[in-house]
Amino acid sequence: MIYGGDGLARLPADSSGRGKAAFIPFVLPAEQIEALITEQKAGFVRARAEAIIAPSSYRVAPACRYFTQCGGCHYQHASYEQQLEIKKEILRESLRRTAKIELPVEIQAHPSPPWNYRNRSRLQVQTNPSFALGYFKMASHELLEVEECPISSPLINRGMAALWQSGRGGQVPQGVREVEFFANADDRQLLVEISAAADARRAALRTWAEGLRATMPEIAGVVVFRETQSRGENLQEKLLTVGAGHLIYQTQLARYRVSAGSFFQTNRHLIDELVRIVTHGQSGELALDLYAGVGLFSAALHDFHHTVSVESSPTSSDDLSYNKSSNANAVLATTEQYLDRMDKSGRVRKGGSPPYMEIVHNPDLAVVDPPRSGLGERVARKLATLGGPRVVYVSCDPVTLARDLVALLAVGYRIEQAHLVDLFPQTYHLESVIHLAQ
Repeated sequence: MIYGGDGLARLPADSSGRGKAAFIPFVLPAEQIEALITEQKAGFVRARAEAIIAPSSYRVAPACRYFTQCGGCHYQHASYEQQLEIKKEILRESLRRTAKIELPVEIQAHPSPPWNYRNRSRLQVQTNPSFALGYFKMASHELLEVEECPISSPLINRGMAALWQSGRGGQVPQGVREVEFFANADDRQLLVEISAAADARRAALRTWAEGLRATMPEIAGVVVFRETQSRGENLQEKLLTVGAGHLIYQTQLARYRVSAGSFFQTNRHLIDELVRIVTHGQSGELALDLYAGVGLFSAALHDFHHTVSVESSPTSSDDLSYNKSSNANAVLATTEQYLDRMDKSGRVRKGGSPPYMEIVHNPDLAVVDPPRSGLGERVARKLATLGGPRVVYVSCDPVTLARDLVALLAVGYRIEQAHLVDLFPQTYHLESVIHLAQ
């Protein structure tokens, strides 16, 4: 199995002495299958399984009627225990193949309840020629009508049902493109985020949003974003808010304000587990939380004299400022901007824009939780030159993780812990946490 959800097999050897790679979805390791080639490329082929001749003992019946059609899930045909083993092996293989890194420690797996775990789900909406709601089909931008989603929380599924009822009643305004549901920690409140076309009518959207809240009391608020352009770039501007514009997400460890448009982890069962893996036992004078979002990790870094949290999204940064503890400083900047202002001693030079507080010693800990694209060469190099004794890297892509680790290992960091935190059961996505020390 390879990252992306496919199985890898090979065609019979050709004149070069090695057969082309064949990428096939919805298979399992060591299965014997009959496959039909669907796409030929110079170095590989794509195929689909027509028959499973010798199935894996780990093969199970999918729990969702849309599986193999919907693009959201990839592993429902595998037992959950096998899904974890697949992801652990993909993490090991990605580090080995991309960066020639052999993990010196065992991967600690942290499982999730495999169903109804998502606290956030984004659905596509069609209003013409008739209403439809769903996800994109596998490997396409074609809408697949979906009425239930077994990996989304029960409250989100009730929200989907309410939206279908509204759509079938002809109440959904023209121009609605996407609806995103975000449920709070106890799955009792919903924040609904609407994405609408540039020509969507404000009055119609407001009337509809008010109707949704009246139909479903669990909806704390509806926030509508409208498409706009700035310097040729497609953007989303907030058009209106009906009710609350945020939710309070209360976990066992912390309390977070999360506004519409802010990023927050999507597995409602593993929030505290992820925070513990990153922050447990960490202490010192100064901690940096880079790509901090709304302060998921900052809020738990209590045993530091001071914490600096850096976030580039204005919406998330506002939540970060609200959520931060008294020993913390929230900085609105990209991580690269922030690190550019630090010299090798860890001192942040005063002045410039945005403003920065002066720090007069090396960070004892740097937590990094970058987007799928990873740190990138410049940030990885700057982070390496800080020379802090500990770095915790939270990754949602094993390939970019492997690339970034090269720069950190080259300056003397070593891998002390490796965790697979399964935030995304039934899918190929995997979250990993790597603890590094000098």
